[in-house]
Amino acid sequence: MTAGDTTLAPLLRIGALTKRFGGFTALDNVSVDIRPGERFGLIGPNGSGKTTLINCISGAFRTDPATIVFNGEDITRLPPHVRTRRGIARSFQIPRPFRSMTVIENLMVAADFTSATHLRLTAEDHRDQAMAILREMGLAAKAEARVTGLSQVELRKMELARAMATRPKLLISDEAMAGLSGSEVDEVLDLLLKLAGESITIIMIEHIMQAVMRFSERIMCLDAGRIIAIGQPSEVMANARVQEAYLGT
Repeated sequence: MTAGDTTLAPLLRIGALTKRFGGFTALDNVSVDIRPGERFGLIGPNGSGKTTLINCISGAFRTDPATIVFNGEDITRLPPHVRTRRGIARSFQIPRPFRSMTVIENLMVAADFTSATHLRLTAEDHRDQAMAILREMGLAAKAEARVTGLSQVELRKMELARAMATRPKLLISDEAMAGLSGSEVDEVLDLLLKLAGESITIIMIEHIMQAVMRFSERIMCLDAGRIIAIGQPSEVMANARVQEAYLGT
């Protein structure tokens, strides 16, 4: 299987998704298919509906008219924890670790939460799996450190590591690079590209356009809750409506 293989059924299918808050329509009839293994960029100005969309995908928000199908199953009415166990994980722009725990303990909690009961994994099994993820993220040396002592880039890596501990099929990365230096952005981007190379489908929400362009096979731009462009990165960024809405030109 190649990344974003168009011959395969979509991993995620969103149909006619609308989300209203009182009289305000945050998302208006959004429909999109995301392919298995695809690197998918989601952009748009502040208030365009990006976070609302990922909250609907993850189950944090209930949708109005909509159909959300994941891995062939209609998950539209499933609660967030069940969606996580089905294989949808997200990281947060502002990391939310258990601050009284060590780095590896944070991962073990996530791994334990999503473990299939029939696997009957031991605490040692969870620890071994967590250490393997930390090594992949370059955080093995910080395994026993308290999260309060981590740098910003280390916190972002740990946030991704916690998401990976749930063994996702789909990873939603919500501005994992915000506020980082240029070299730190490259570190996180390289990690996301590495994960995508392991056949994990990734939706990247990001304002750093160089990172989005380098990462994405397709980009979707939202504005005022509607899709205004979707396609290859060069096509989307050349779109006059995208330039007006997102770049302000």
